[in-house]
Amino acid sequence: MSSAEDAFQYAIWRVVPSVERGEALNVGVVVYCRRRQFLEARVLVDQERLRALSPDLDVDAVRHHLDGLVRVAAGDPTSGAIAAMPQSERFGWLTAASSTIVQPSPIHTGLCSNPEAVLDRLYTRLVAAHA
Repeated sequence: MSSAEDAFQYAIWRVVPSVERGEALNVGVVVYCRRRQFLEARVLVDQERLRALSPDLDVDAVRHHLDGLVRVAAGDPTSGAIAAMPQSERFGWLTAASSTIVQPSPIHTGLCSNPEAVLDRLYTRLVAAHA
């Protein structure tokens, strides 16, 4: 594999239990690098922190939703037709606003030679840092 850098894109998934309150908790990140044929997501559901934001939040439903997103990113055949789409289309679907509670950030871009390392770094810094 070449050590040259390739463009990548990423988005953060956030749980927003109440849009009116404007509070959010980062719960996942998805990274896509077309040239490296890389699309992967990682999530962390911190039940205590979510309950602090919203005591009535159905954390199991949030976890189920996020697990489905991770399976779609992985192309898991048990996740339906969306998981069978090309990576670029799956990334577009994974970063589209589709839920009022689990919301993607804007898409960010960068250059990397190792998208797996980028995913590790982003996940550690943006999602798991406060867990």
